[in-house]
Amino acid sequence: MNETILIVEDEADLIENLEYNLQQEGYRTLAAQNGDEALDLLDESTPDLVVLDLMLPDTSGIELCRRIRNDETTRRIPVLMLTARGEETDRITGFEAGADDYVTKPFSVRELKLRIRALLRRSGGGSTDFEDQQVDFGSLRVDIPAHSLWVGDEPVELTPLEFRLFKTLFTRRGRTQSREVLLRDVWDIKADVMTRTVDTHVRRLRDKLGDCADYIETVRGVGYQFVADPPDESQT
Repeated sequence: MNETILIVEDEADLIENLEYNLQQEGYRTLAAQNGDEALDLLDESTPDLVVLDLMLPDTSGIELCRRIRNDETTRRIPVLMLTARGEETDRITGFEAGADDYVTKPFSVRELKLRIRALLRRSGGGSTDFEDQQVDFGSLRVDIPAHSLWVGDEPVELTPLEFRLFKTLFTRRGRTQSREVLLRDVWDIKADVMTRTVDTHVRRLRDKLGDCADYIETVRGVGYQFVADPPDESQT
C-alpha cells in the first residue's frame, strides 16, 4: 500500500493524530493547515485522496473542494470532508461541491480508515463481486470492477462519487430511482429537506456522457432512470 493522502486541517494536533494513524496503515501523508498550502501541494504532486476540513483560516473547504473538482489534474481525486459541522444541510452542501464522503467530528479513527479504504478502492479499480467483465451497452463500454467508462473509444473521466451514481443507475436500468433513493444509496443521506444534490450531479454526469446523455432519462416529479435498452444507433 503506497497511496498518498493529503490532510488539509488547521489543527496541528489533529494533523499529527491523523498522520500517525494513517501511516500505521501504510499510507504516505502530506499535510496543509490552510487552503493556499493545500493548493501548493496539489501543484507539486497528485495525492490519491484528500481529507479536507470544512473550516479553514483562509478559505472554506467547500471552495477548495470546488477548485479541486474544476482542475483537470485533480478532478478525479476522492475528497473526504472531515468537519465538526454535521447538520444535514452542511453535508448536502459538501456533496454538492463534489465531496465523495463526509465524516463529522468527533469521529472514530477506525471508521475513518474504513471509509478512506473504501474510497481508494472505488477510485483505484479495486476488485468487486458486482460485475466480472466489461459490458457493452449501445455506445457505452462499462468496466465496473475497474471503475472505467467509455463513450465509443473515448474514456470518460468520472470522480468516485460520479461513478457510484452512474453504477447505481446503470445496474438498475429500466427502473425509476427517486431522488430520495439516490440520496440514500449514493450519498448515504436520509433527508426530507429539498436539495438539488441529485439534479446537480445527474446534470454533470450527462455532460460527461456526451452523445450518451439521453441514456439517463428524467422521470417527471420522481427522479431518474437509465434506459432499459440502448437506442438503435442505425436509426439516428
